[in-house]
Amino acid sequence: MGGTERKDVRPGLTVDTVLKQDQRTGRRIRGVVKDLLTKSSYHLHGIKVRLETGEVGRVKEVVGEDLSG
Repeated sequence: MGGTERKDVRPGLTVDTVLKQDQRTGRRIRGVVKDLLTKSSYHLHGIKVRLETGEVGRVKEVVGEDLSG
């Protein structure tokens, strides 16, 4: 599932994101969503989120539920 629609992204989901400094390379990191930062219902480049690690990036793919806790 893509990450361009806000309704598809919520805290606790595991997602692949691209951080601001990695936009040119497209390098993705995987993490668990802590907060949604994009207020609109859609964003072409992905919904901006804060991961539980504190990193901020745009969601490129929703991987699944966080089953750790």
